[in-house]
Amino acid sequence: MHKKYLIAAAAGALVLALTGCGQKDTPASGASGASATGSAAPARAADTMAKIKSSGVVNLGVRESSGLGYTLGNGKYVGFHTEMAERIVDDLKKDLGMSTLKINYQPITSQNRIPLLQNGTIDFECGSTTNNKARQKDADFADTTYVEEVRIATKANSGINSIEDLNGKTVVTTTGTTSVQTLRKNEHAKSMNFKEVMGKDHADSFLMLESGRADAFVMDASILAANISKSKTPKDYKILTQVLSVEPIACMLPKGDEKFRKAVNDSIERQIKDGSLEKLYTKWFMQPIPPNNAVIGLPLSASTKDAWAHPNNKPMEDYQQK
Repeated sequence: MHKKYLIAAAAGALVLALTGCGQKDTPASGASGASATGSAAPARAADTMAKIKSSGVVNLGVRESSGLGYTLGNGKYVGFHTEMAERIVDDLKKDLGMSTLKINYQPITSQNRIPLLQNGTIDFECGSTTNNKARQKDADFADTTYVEEVRIATKANSGINSIEDLNGKTVVTTTGTTSVQTLRKNEHAKSMNFKEVMGKDHADSFLMLESGRADAFVMDASILAANISKSKTPKDYKILTQVLSVEPIACMLPKGDEKFRKAVNDSIERQIKDGSLEKLYTKWFMQPIPPNNAVIGLPLSASTKDAWAHPNNKPMEDYQQK
């Protein structure tokens, strides 16, 4: 997922967090495990639990501007996946029989996350990384904890209620993303003819929908919901229930460390079973959140519910297109 992060200030963190997560990272953005100079990152010993117990520190990779985790500035990191990771660390502390376990928050990017994992700078990361087959060559993944859905937003009174209703309409998406290509590949859109326009960023794309220059905006549901929540009249918009594609998002772990992967998955399973993960989702997507108390208003999706009901770390390629 290549992302454009323009973090102006802590006060703008949420806007950036939820408008910056939809530009897809390509498998090449770290899939090879190479550094920016192209040199391969060195292999690391796969005994993360022993390393953590010895140091008394977990080096946690976090995102500064993502729909699942972002910064408020001054070293404060928040969000659904960030808080979930903190709970994982708390369970690791219990597993290791430690009274205290410090978290060192390490900001990561799409470009450096795999090299930093491979060279031991971070022990694991819970950000917005898509689990795909290319990345599985260089890293392991915990069970899926969020499934991103590409969907369609339109005005509530547009009369557009399905993909088929886009025939003859103008559809906007953001430059650098693949959402419209995903739409064109959908079986319901194969015989349709619609005009495609591009916004320079997500805010510009939404403005085209808002101003009537586009009839629909195709993008990640979290981004659509975030833009609607910040609009003057959120009730004037709707997100169609049809899903164009899905991407499993999961914590990325060191390659080959089965003991550590089991410990992380045990914590995730515990959070699912006791209902705390769903409560955490409600907190970050259905209630006011910092820094400006916006409500994203994105209910838990059927895809994410299914991933929780049947824990797995299937890569994106194994998901069926809807």
